[in-house]
Amino acid sequence: MTENRVDVGTVDELSQEELVKFAIDGLRRIIVHYGFWFKETEHQLGLEKAFDIENNVWKLDFLIQMKRLSKLLGFEIDENGIPVALKNRTKDELIQLISGIGVNWLANDGVWFQAVEKEEGMFTAKRCNDTCWTRFSPYEAYRIKEFLGLPREGGGLKALKQALSFRLYARINVQSFEEPDENTLIFRMNECRVQTARKRKGLEDYPCKSAGVVEYTTFACSIDPRIKTECIGCPPDEHPEEWYCAWKFTI
Repeated sequence: MTENRVDVGTVDELSQEELVKFAIDGLRRIIVHYGFWFKETEHQLGLEKAFDIENNVWKLDFLIQMKRLSKLLGFEIDENGIPVALKNRTKDELIQLISGIGVNWLANDGVWFQAVEKEEGMFTAKRCNDTCWTRFSPYEAYRIKEFLGLPREGGGLKALKQALSFRLYARINVQSFEEPDENTLIFRMNECRVQTARKRKGLEDYPCKSAGVVEYTTFACSIDPRIKTECIGCPPDEHPEEWYCAWKFTI
């Protein structure tokens, strides 16, 4: 395989299997390069402006990428670059796909955490994780607002409740809501895929409160800056059997 080869002068000299690996590596480079562009745009122009620019970039870039791939690989796309074969799937199949994407997202998060933890320890891994949430949580809120057509600002608790139901987490965990009054929304994570897996293995809860505070505070604020977030309980806090973490949002 290519890991042990030093005698290849050009791509044309690769074997068929090596060509497949090299093509996939090219896709990987595109993804990472896209991330570097976003990161530097944020650095130069701020997070909110980077969200707006990325929104415009994706619309054009996705179509360019899919047109070329569809022509090279021989699959049909519609005018927006969506594979027709994907659109022809049943509703149940698409819901299963969305759930699978949610699981893959969580697995991606876990692999990164464990890789950093292995190299630099738990403290550094948690620090990287918490900082990552300061970017991803507002970005997910932005994407959900764009997808649902929610107000940029001023959507209130109604918009927050709707947005929380469209997070990637919502497809792979079990969550619930309570509305004690018109100015309060209580959100509970009744079943958490990560914590449930740890419980099955006989492990203690993962202490995710520091990340949770960042995650839910920035998500709610990104939906509506007027919303205040309070942690009712989150590991390592003690919690009842019926939920792992709970959050109170007020406006």
